[in-house]
Amino acid sequence: MEQRRPVYTSEATARPGAVSGASLDADAVKVLRNTYMLLAMTVAFSAVTATISMLVQFQPMGLLMLLPYVGLLFAIEKTKDSGWGIVWTFALTGFMGLTLGPILNYFLEFRGAETIVLALGGTAVIFTGMSAYTLITKKNFTALTGFISIGIMIAFIAGIANVFLGIPALSLTVACMFLGLSSLLVGWQTSAIIHGGERNYISATVTLYVSLYNIFLTLLQLIGFAGDD
Repeated sequence: MEQRRPVYTSEATARPGAVSGASLDADAVKVLRNTYMLLAMTVAFSAVTATISMLVQFQPMGLLMLLPYVGLLFAIEKTKDSGWGIVWTFALTGFMGLTLGPILNYFLEFRGAETIVLALGGTAVIFTGMSAYTLITKKNFTALTGFISIGIMIAFIAGIANVFLGIPALSLTVACMFLGLSSLLVGWQTSAIIHGGERNYISATVTLYVSLYNIFLTLLQLIGFAGDD
């Protein structure tokens, strides 16, 4: 699923003093802890709804899924400072888990479980690697905000166009773009937390979750391409 611009977050402008030496300030540690806890819970919830979707043979929604997706993002943005923000976050991630069901069933039938396992492993490696790199080096990704925003917009438009064009090479290009941009977005969001540009863990969780979702889907697609004769 495509994202809006480094989306769901406040502007990731660095706050002087947010990172001092090798340690993080108390606010950053708190946001990181809450973000990773909520992210773990929402990923687990998505796994449950994806399993249910597979068992009941939930039908693909195609572009129609953008309507509830955008609506739930809007609800999260409006309530991110209250308990309802958590409720809508679980609603969004549960819904996105449902949309995974038909995709996973397809790959199980035509590609086998190995493709899914490889994609899951690759997703874990990319997320862990980007998060660890950002936390260890404390690199500030603020300068990449415009690049990521424009890149996601271009990839989104190209992806929508290719729904009608059906060009394999364009599909592969879009997949590679989303893989790279989503990986950068993991680092960008982590950097925004440790440098003081993000203090809402609900917003941070949604950004990281959607990045994970995109990474997993694009790895599935790329591994599927690699398995074609």
